[in-house]
Amino acid sequence: MSLFSRGSWPEARRIAELLRAETVGGVLLLVAALVGLAWANSPWGDTYRSFSAWEIGPLSLAGWAADGLLAIFFFVAGLELKREFVAGDLRDPRRAALPVLAAVGGMIAPAAIFTLFNLAGGGLAGWAVPTATDIAFALAVLAVIGTHLPNALRTFLLTLAVVDDLLAITIIAIFYTSSLHPLPLLLALIPLAIFGVLVQRGVRAWWLLLPLAAATWTLVHESGVHATVAGVLLAFTVPVRKQGLAEHFEHRFRPLSAGLAVPVFAFFAAGVSITAAGGFGASMRDSVTLGVIAGLVAGKAIGITGATWLVQRFTRAHLDPGLSWWDVIGLALLGGVGFTVSLLIGELAYGSGTVRDGHAKIGVLAGSLLAAVLAAVVLRLRNRHYRLLAAEEAMDADDDGIPDVYQR
Repeated sequence: MSLFSRGSWPEARRIAELLRAETVGGVLLLVAALVGLAWANSPWGDTYRSFSAWEIGPLSLAGWAADGLLAIFFFVAGLELKREFVAGDLRDPRRAALPVLAAVGGMIAPAAIFTLFNLAGGGLAGWAVPTATDIAFALAVLAVIGTHLPNALRTFLLTLAVVDDLLAITIIAIFYTSSLHPLPLLLALIPLAIFGVLVQRGVRAWWLLLPLAAATWTLVHESGVHATVAGVLLAFTVPVRKQGLAEHFEHRFRPLSAGLAVPVFAFFAAGVSITAAGGFGASMRDSVTLGVIAGLVAGKAIGITGATWLVQRFTRAHLDPGLSWWDVIGLALLGGVGFTVSLLIGELAYGSGTVRDGHAKIGVLAGSLLAAVLAAVVLRLRNRHYRLLAAEEAMDADDDGIPDVYQR
């Protein structure tokens, strides 16, 4: 078996389209986070904090962004995960093994490094902060710096990030549920089941599906489980067929997720007051901040690259011809762009607005930026090599525009 081998032509084309969409979302995400960070540290910082705490119904604006809008993000992530394993190239267990194991490795190593930094510091509650990979941000960086990288590497990063999100939401559900109320959770199964029956029958009426989705979200939220879990559960009920509801929902909700839900969450989550956190110097000496940075940068690189090496070492798999371990290291570094889910876990671990939450957010921002820069350096160097290969493939393309390598 070849690691990072070329997938099918339809899969490669779908990945290219997805990368273009996520590039815009990643830029919006970054801009929103910078605006929130700048406002929180400006002379009008109190206005920002009052705005974030403004309550609408049972939640504040920041709460609605984290619990409500982010559920849309996880709904889209759930659709993508199901599509990959049901209808994508990764329905083949041999192809799926690598990104799944790499995602697991990319979770274990950062958690272990963070734990080492915080054994004596009392910040162990945030062990899962550096375990997440941000899909929109990472793919946006890849789309900008890796225009000529092989599609197999792009597919690998996308799948790794999606599986990573599934692991993250599992961690949130298990380890960051402070109190569980079984009755609302059981009641949530009723609207969830009705939603599943309707979508399995091809029903698209929003006036039927939206109230059921809202009821599922409300009951999961009331159960004590983080409400974003409802987004994943709803997505898993959607059938994956050609021109089916999964594709329809993804087409409708991906722009909403990338263009609104994630940027709005980033605006509220990234707005940490550096002064309230004790100042930048003090924050960079805190074990939580250092653990998050080391986990995102070194932990992700070690975990993802190490898991890939183990797959190659103990199976008959080998790197696809033309690829090197520098490609793997570059993508592993890019996996250290935590951001969205990392910021969410930091709030759940330490409590929104606390000093430790501030340190975790500074660590996420600094670690994600450093990981992106290091990945850009490595992948830029490799990108030059692939430009020549891309030109050769273009010359080999048939009249249908599909390169010969996809017709083998």
